[in-house]
Amino acid sequence: MGQRRPHEERCSWSNTDCVERPLKRLFEGLGRVVAACPWPFMLVPLLVSGGLGAGFIFLPSLQENDIEEQFTPTNGLAKVERDLVRQHFPTNDSQFFAQRLATEGSYAALIAVAAGDGSVLSPEAWREVQKLNETVYSLGYEEHCVSAFGSCVRPNPVAQLGPLRYPGGDSSPFLGTALGGVRTNGSGYVESARAVKLLYYLREYGDEAEKSRVWLENFLGNFSRVLADLKLTTVQVTYFTSLSRQQEFEGNTKSVIPLFSVTYFLTITFSIVSCLRLSCIRNNVWLACCGVVSSGLAVLSSFGLLMFCGVPFVVTVANAPFLILGVGVDDMFIMIASWEQSARKTDTKSRLADTYSEAALSVTVTTLTDVLAFFIGTWTTFPSVKSFCLYTGTAFIFCYIYTMTFFGAIIALNDKREQANRHWLTCMPMEQGKTSCLYNACCICGCSSESSQLKTNETESEHPMSLFFKKYYGPFLTDKWTKLVVVLLYGAYLGGSIYGCTQIREGIDLRNLASDDSYVIPYYDDDDKYFSEYGPRVMVVINKNVSYWEEPLREKIETCMEDIENISYVDKNLTESWLRAYIAYAKKSSLNISDNVTFMNNLHALFQYYPNFQWDINKTNNDITASRFFVQTVNVTSAIDEKNLLNQLREKAEKCSIPLMVYHPAFIYYDQYLVIVDNTIQNVVIAAAAMLVVSLFLIPNPLCCLWVTFAIASVIVGVAGFMTFWDVNLDSISMINLVICIGFSVDFSAHISYAFVTSKESSANKKAIGALHQLGYPVLQGAVSTILGVVVLAAAKTYIFRTFFKIMFLVILFGAVHGLVFIPVFLTFFGHFGSTKIQEIRYRNNKDCP
Repeated sequence: MGQRRPHEERCSWSNTDCVERPLKRLFEGLGRVVAACPWPFMLVPLLVSGGLGAGFIFLPSLQENDIEEQFTPTNGLAKVERDLVRQHFPTNDSQFFAQRLATEGSYAALIAVAAGDGSVLSPEAWREVQKLNETVYSLGYEEHCVSAFGSCVRPNPVAQLGPLRYPGGDSSPFLGTALGGVRTNGSGYVESARAVKLLYYLREYGDEAEKSRVWLENFLGNFSRVLADLKLTTVQVTYFTSLSRQQEFEGNTKSVIPLFSVTYFLTITFSIVSCLRLSCIRNNVWLACCGVVSSGLAVLSSFGLLMFCGVPFVVTVANAPFLILGVGVDDMFIMIASWEQSARKTDTKSRLADTYSEAALSVTVTTLTDVLAFFIGTWTTFPSVKSFCLYTGTAFIFCYIYTMTFFGAIIALNDKREQANRHWLTCMPMEQGKTSCLYNACCICGCSSESSQLKTNETESEHPMSLFFKKYYGPFLTDKWTKLVVVLLYGAYLGGSIYGCTQIREGIDLRNLASDDSYVIPYYDDDDKYFSEYGPRVMVVINKNVSYWEEPLREKIETCMEDIENISYVDKNLTESWLRAYIAYAKKSSLNISDNVTFMNNLHALFQYYPNFQWDINKTNNDITASRFFVQTVNVTSAIDEKNLLNQLREKAEKCSIPLMVYHPAFIYYDQYLVIVDNTIQNVVIAAAAMLVVSLFLIPNPLCCLWVTFAIASVIVGVAGFMTFWDVNLDSISMINLVICIGFSVDFSAHISYAFVTSKESSANKKAIGALHQLGYPVLQGAVSTILGVVVLAAAKTYIFRTFFKIMFLVILFGAVHGLVFIPVFLTFFGHFGSTKIQEIRYRNNKDCP
């Protein structure tokens, strides 16, 4: 393999091309093989894609769009607590109490709001509310309703107009979640109310569960028509069911399918326009089209393969093809740029070998970093993120393989067409020496007969945009005053980003899982407007067998309850405790309940006065194995409130000397707040570290690797900060995009950094200008093509896809600005240290192999 390399040429901290040099030789060999036999390299990917694409037949059975399963932590604490509640306090459809449910239940909900400024309790409005209630019953509700004490549970505790105490009292039902927009008099009695909520619960156990589901589906299918037929004038009605959120979420994928065709049209059009040449022979239209096709084949192959393997398909995966298309086209532009900037050789083999040698390593670095970023993203507790990262990471692998094979073969075949002077569209030989101006204008794109004298061995003319980067943009950017402005701009960017990070909001709002024009949005609006004062009614569960008859223990329980009631989010006047009621009853009856027998034997007397309490005590073999109390939360109106409520409740429960836990079905979703930040930081840090290792191996200058790592951190901070200004929360959806940040921030900066450190120029400014000349336009093309790949998602009617567009736009914008503005300037400050001698040696003898 040649002579042993001198000491100064060997791998060291300042010369890390031990991996790069053999890889370049490997790619040179691959380029020669592809050029020698292009047809197999073109046809095999087509056949493989066709075979793997058959995996789409499994798509219907692999769709996993359960909201709770996909968008909540896999091992969330609330899920464990729910299992304990179900175990100790099973629900009974014949003795039903909504607040005692361990789940959301199966239900249909209506909110009737008085028209204008009226009151829903006025005689006219109340008659229409009753008419609305009768209509629901006429749809067959009574056949499926849950019951309590022998009759259907009423949809609202307000049975008839009369004195109503708000929000309730010892002898009055709780109205906080039944009436909204309430105005009371000085005694606490209701004078008026703007809205009333009707909740129709259905049976959800055994064979009745499926019947209830069918009833709800029919209700959703017919209720809008039924509501229109009622012609209500004094109230306005919005509706929702326990199926609504899931159905709307599942419909998101269908809504985005039409956008695929728009995306591919935009991308192909941009690719053709950016690769267009005023020559009917040297026109690169087929290269542009086949580059887009290559990305489509990657999607078909990767998705089909994973479906053959049984990997769940989540709605978030529908974002992946838009992203993959942009990335594939980006790689295509890099390949075309290297092809056009290589010196014209007499044979296609030598030229494609040079192209692969220059472009393939750069594409390899970016692909490897992207794939690592996505596969590291699978280390998360959110299944929706895991599926997206797995599908997208695999697609990137296929995209890389097809770029190196299928697209390389297309380049070789296209060059053979050019060598033979054949027309780009018809592939017919072009006649030389024609004097017809019309012929030359149509076929040669010039009127002079001289333009038709095509020489196959002439040097390729450079693209005007490449010349712009070389003659104008590069010198302008490396001017000392421009550098000063760039540094100041970066300081402003970093300051704004850090401020935005301090204002970031966490968690996904469930209303965002529905489309903008869905019937559930008005319901959510009414619910937020009129029923947000009172939040979840939280269970406080003693989940172990304790001696309730011992007075010291009862005092400990009371102390713990008081600590919980002292939380700012809890209304202590609305606590419901069977133990307090039992103690009060014992005092009133002069009953000593300080011994086991008396305490247990007199519980039945308590149930005579408070029959609901018998469902709050799990009594087994004359022991109470578990019991529960209820506290009413208030003013839980934002994600921050939900996070604080959950943290404070669990903190108080942990401090209690009694084995205590707090639970509400909504806590299943609140759990995301406790892990989303840690998960995001974990994935970002691990992925960034992996990117640094990869860069150290493949970019032959450690200092520039540090700048690539700097770009990763800088772009992530920028995206995280500015997404706050664009009303995007940190949730499982945006976490996907922050993982994407890592790969894309490497893409743009790595291309420019690699071109900088491999430059033969002597000064840092000339190196930067050369890097921009060589790769400035391809990087710009890649940024624009990727944005075009996702821009149509801005028109989507669903939050998931709009959020993907917003963050991808920020990622590409900031990544491109770093690659084309910040990194070239910063490299002129620091990137030239220790590289001049190394480059002199590299290019003096490039035949040595480590």
